[in-house]
Amino acid sequence: MNKNKLKINIYLDGASINAIKKYKSSKYIKGFTTNPSLMRQSGAKNYKSYSIKLLKNSNLKPVSLEVFSDNIDEMYKQGKIINNWAKNIYVKIPVVNTKGKFTGKTIKKLSDEKVKLNITAVYTFEQVKNITKQLNKKTKAIISIFAGRMGDQLKNPIPIFKKSLRYTNKYKNIEILWASTRETYNYLEAKNLGCQIITMPPKIIEQIKNSNKSFNKLTIDTVKGFYKDAKKSRFKV
Repeated sequence: MNKNKLKINIYLDGASINAIKKYKSSKYIKGFTTNPSLMRQSGAKNYKSYSIKLLKNSNLKPVSLEVFSDNIDEMYKQGKIINNWAKNIYVKIPVVNTKGKFTGKTIKKLSDEKVKLNITAVYTFEQVKNITKQLNKKTKAIISIFAGRMGDQLKNPIPIFKKSLRYTNKYKNIEILWASTRETYNYLEAKNLGCQIITMPPKIIEQIKNSNKSFNKLTIDTVKGFYKDAKKSRFKV
């Protein structure tokens, strides 16, 4: 990776305190995204205390922390509380609750109260339009479109990103984030589309850092791997 040509902000997607510590001083990692599932996987027991610890190790880079109520009014209350924990927080709000009800009411109230937001679990252009209509033009916001999960369902995310970027580019306060990154090539896809942010798990960040191999080197490394495994297995014909 030619790090001098980065034109898209890379965020770390994860809630591991060790991972946050590792990347907090990296000039290439511009922020962090979490969700309740990642928090659980990282061993969080108390949401507030774990989040505070995470924030203390963030080096004041943007951190997205998600509400977890299914009640839309309660989401607003949780968002207000979470926002008070630090100045570098983006409160993460799902675009709908588990019943499929649009959370626009909460998005609008928080945005009008100058709470920075990351609207998550977005899959359609219609959702992007509806979200944008609720956002205060003076308050920063991220819209996270889940590219990888679309691909898992054999759906092409590119057209949705193109429409969404064209629609939101006139709003200086809105950034489009490529979420659920599955492979290093997604970085180039997001960058070429003009996404402002891509969030990645640590494994893919490390792969990108080591992505300067030529095709000839890849060929040799691949064959070496086959040869090494065959030798270890003592294969004979």
